[in-house]
This record gives sequence, structure tokens and C-alpha cells, in this order.
Amino acid sequence: MTDRHHLLVHGGTFAAVGDRGDISGYRGGSAPDGMFVQDARHLSRWQLTVDGAVPDTLTPVADGDTARCVLVPRGGRNEPPAYTLFREQAVGDASFVESLRVTSNRPVPTTVRLAVTADADFTDQFELRSDHRTYTKAGAVRSRKVLAHGVEFTYRRGEWRSVTTVTAEPQPDAVEETGTGARRLVWTLDLEPHGTAELVLRVMARPHGDKRALRVPRSPAALQERLLAREGRFMEGVAFPAGWPELSAACARGLADLAALQVPATGPDGEELRVPAAGAPWFLTLLGRDALLTSLFALPYRPRLAAATLPALAATQATDTGVSEVAQPGKIVHEVRHGELAHFGQVPYARYYGSVDATPLFLVLLGAYTEQTGDTGLARRLERHARAAVGWMLDHGGLTSRGYLVYRADQGGLANQNWKDSPGAICSAEGTRPNGPVTAAGAQGYAYDALRRTAWLARTVWQDGTYADLLEQAAGDLRDRFQRDFWMPERSFPALALDGRGRQVDALASDAGHLLWSGLLDKEYGEQVGRRLLEPDFFSGWGVRTLAAGQPAYHPLSYHRGSVWPHDNALIALGLSRYGLHDEARAIARGLVDAASATGHRLPEVLAGYGRDTHPEPVPYPHACVRESRSASAPLALLTAVGGI
Repeated sequence: MTDRHHLLVHGGTFAAVGDRGDISGYRGGSAPDGMFVQDARHLSRWQLTVDGAVPDTLTPVADGDTARCVLVPRGGRNEPPAYTLFREQAVGDASFVESLRVTSNRPVPTTVRLAVTADADFTDQFELRSDHRTYTKAGAVRSRKVLAHGVEFTYRRGEWRSVTTVTAEPQPDAVEETGTGARRLVWTLDLEPHGTAELVLRVMARPHGDKRALRVPRSPAALQERLLAREGRFMEGVAFPAGWPELSAACARGLADLAALQVPATGPDGEELRVPAAGAPWFLTLLGRDALLTSLFALPYRPRLAAATLPALAATQATDTGVSEVAQPGKIVHEVRHGELAHFGQVPYARYYGSVDATPLFLVLLGAYTEQTGDTGLARRLERHARAAVGWMLDHGGLTSRGYLVYRADQGGLANQNWKDSPGAICSAEGTRPNGPVTAAGAQGYAYDALRRTAWLARTVWQDGTYADLLEQAAGDLRDRFQRDFWMPERSFPALALDGRGRQVDALASDAGHLLWSGLLDKEYGEQVGRRLLEPDFFSGWGVRTLAAGQPAYHPLSYHRGSVWPHDNALIALGLSRYGLHDEARAIARGLVDAASATGHRLPEVLAGYGRDTHPEPVPYPHACVRESRSASAPLALLTAVGGI
């Protein structure tokens, strides 16, 4: 497939369209093709033909909140186009709207036959991933029904029912069968000399169980106006740094993306919330770790993200033990999915708890939110959930029995359950994977910070000095153990992890910077680590690599073994600032801001690890999320770390 994908995102809905605004129903590649709502593809084909042919692209779709392109019929240099088509598309909440304007270029009357072929296959996102897995869907039935103004597609499987409705104004002259299940909406347009005709097509998705009374916006322009108003409200009151316009632009772009990436969630009392989704296209849903870090980065500027994320995660906190979803009492959810395969238990992600670090990060955010805002009401309301989270860390998490937070590979889910969760991400310098339960370094830093912050809440908000003393003692003991067991004196650097036998996993990795953010390392060790992270094998010029170059395990296009992650670097910059390494923090901030400036001021999920000295433009990682909440909020973290200079 040669067409590029362009993502249109609005809350829990996104559409990936090609350069001509078409959707082909392509089933492979690094990005899904179609319109998706709640993990299901509600529009799998959307292809325009004019006079029976695919038009040529005069101006392709450009990146933005609205997709606009200009098309003409195929012809030669000596045959000017008889007409021009102006196409504009946008997505709303469970909706997609397109305006199509056809303008005649002739001084005589012209007839144009225009057709849009539409289909909805309701494929689950997990079926479209390139992991070669297949899923049985016994009893599934798709049906189509012609309406006065369009067509309705329906999918049923047992109690599961989803619907996509396509309507048009003016209504089509005919709705034709195609022999593939798709339907072709057809118009015959009679244009006056240099005349214009306009069509508006609207798509409404009704996912299973969605009973909201939604309406499709009247036009892409109306929807764009609504989106811009939302972005404006989201950015209101944020003081951007006047002395660093590039950082200001990155912050503004990030806030605009965060405004679009809000998805619905429910609090402990059934209250409706909007929380940051992880990212589009693959993770437009609530992921605990991602929402927590995003809310932490944005906390000084947009505390309402934390005020929504915390109760949403409290509402999904595990209360029982579940083997398939890796649930244990007190554990904070890693991933929430709403699709068909999750509903029927064919993937474990309806509520999946395969994360060792979401639980301590929940406590870190609760403490930070209370300290930042002075609002003690949320900490009082969530006291029971916070104590349960501490209980998980001490009990099931392993702090009491093993001295650390520990995870085991989940055969049905994630092998690694820290932020570097790809297979093989936790490795030695040679690339070998650890055996047995894994003790990841970064998670111990989060646990230390969580214990300290929760002790502060216990002492100042819950008025429980005995509990506070217990947590402070646990934090101090963890710090002492960590520096004894993880520090590699011959390298003046902490190990990436410990294996099941307590042996050091000796790769030099960026996770050490997270220990600066959490304050786990003594000052002397912290300063050594901070300066080491800015040496050329680590620092690419755009940011700190996840794995230092020169190690056999390093690969610049590996997801977690040499790439550069903006959110990882934002944590490192905050940590460097905490340890007084302000020049190093500014170096990271400049690299990331320069990378953002090269890509429209938007930081992607991840960049390739190639050095700036040999590649003067940042090299993209091939499978990165285009919009990702942690990366969108990373410029705000940089602003906190270094200010506007």
C-alpha cells in the first residue's frame, strides 16, 4: 500500500485515511486503516470514484485535525480537467463527516457521476495487528440495510451488536451492491457552466452497549470549530515561555493533542470522567501507566487531568485475584479495552493488570496532586484505594517477601511489565534475557517515591502517624537495599534489573534516569548517573537512548533497545534538575525541542536512536504512535525542569 495514513482523532474515535481521503480496508502494516470506535473498525471502506474511475490527487491530505484534499479526473497535459473535487473530512464522537464539493471547469453544462463505496467489517483492532494471531468468531453475522438516505451496516455475535449508519445529503440516486458486501452510494450531478454541487456524507457508529444520544456534526467545518474551541479552553491560562518560542510551540501542540486524546471513563461512584488515552492509533484507551505519567507531567498546568485519572483508576482497581488478567487485590489496572475480543475473553485486556509500576505511580500522583493543589478532598476520598495499593506493593508486589517490586512473565499477556514492556527489552549488555522473576530498576524508584508520598498523606491528611512511620521505614530500607544490590561499582552505574536469582542484569539503560526523578539514589551516585547519561553513547543529540550505543544489545531501530523516547527523556530531565544538574537537563530539553521543531512541534511516541552528528534530522521510528499522551505532555515536563531558558 503506497498511500500514507493520516490520523484524525477526537476522544475515543479515530480515522486513518489515505492521501485522497479514501479508506481501503487494508489489513496489515504499521497502522490500521479505517474509522475506529472502542477498538472496532466501524468503517472499513470509503472510496470515491468519479465517472467510474479513481481521481488523481492534485493536493494530498496534509496532517491536521481536518483532512482536506483536492482531486481531479485523470487526463493528460493537453486535456485540462473537466471539474475539480474539493474533499474535507473530520471525526467527532463516534462519527465521521465529509463534505464533497464538485466544481465544473467548463463553460458548458457538465454531468458527473459520483460514487462512494462504503463498508463496515467491525474488525477488532487486535485482529489487525501484525502478530499473526487469528481469532475464531463463531456465529458472527454481518447484514446491510438500504435506507432512504443511505445504508446501515449491522454486526451480531451472540449478545454483541454493533451498527454503522451512513447517510447523505442530498440522498443518493441509488445504493448499489458490489458483490463484496460493500455498498456503493451513487449520484448523477448536472452542473451548470462553471457550476458547483456539494454533498455531505455522515457516518454514525453505535458500538455495542453504547446508549448515548449522539448526533453527527452537520459538516467538517462545524466540527473543526468545535475542536478548536475545546483546544482553546484546554490551553487557557497556561503561561508559555516567551524566551523560548520553540518550547512554547511544543507545549501548545502538546496541549492541543491532549485535548483531542481525552476518552470517557467512570469514577468509583459512577461519575462520568474524561481521562488521557495512551495514544493513537493502537492505544486510544485508558492505560494506567500512560495516564498517570501524562497527568504527572501536566500537573502544574492542568491538574484536572490528575483529578480525573485518579478516580478512574481507583474505580478499576483490582479487588480479587484473577489469573488470566494478572489481577491481585489493590493492583492498579494496566489496560482497559472495550472491543469484541476483550468482551468474549479472547484477549485478556478487558481489564488487564500486567504492570508492576502503575500501582506505585498511582500513589505518586495522588501525593503530588495533593501537594501541588492543596486539595485534600481527593486524598480523603481515595484513602481506601491508596492503602490497598500500598498493601499490594508490600504483599503481592514483593516488597516484604523479596525486598523489591517483582514481576513474572505473563504467558497470555506481557513478558515484561515495566515501562519497557516489549519482549527482550530487559536484557544484559550482551542481549540475553533474565530468567525467573524480574526486578526492574525503575519500578523500585517509583515504589520508593510512592512510600514517601503516601507517608506524607498519612501524616498530614489521614492523621495516621503510625502508618506514616511504617511507610517511611519501608522507603528507607528499600533505598539502602537498592544501592547495595543494583549499583555496579566498576561502571559507576545501576543495573537495569535483577534476575530471579538476584544477579545484576548489566545493560546500561536510560531507566537509571528514572531513579533521579524518584530520588532513590544518594547525591554522589545521582550526579555520576546524570553526567553519564549525557555522554555520546547515551545522548544522541535528540535525547537519551533507551540503551547506550556500543553494547551488543543496542539497536537504533529497536523499540526499547536503543531508541529515544520523549517521555523517558522528560523524566530524566526532571531527575537531572532534582539533583542540581541543570546544564544536563537543558541539553536534553534542547534536543527534544529541536526534534519537535522538525516535525511540526509534535513529539512522536518514539524516535530512532541514530545520532544527530550523522543524521541532522531526527529519524522516525517506523511503528510509533503518531499522537501519544505521554509525548504530548513531555514539553510541559521540560518546562517544569528547565523553565523557559
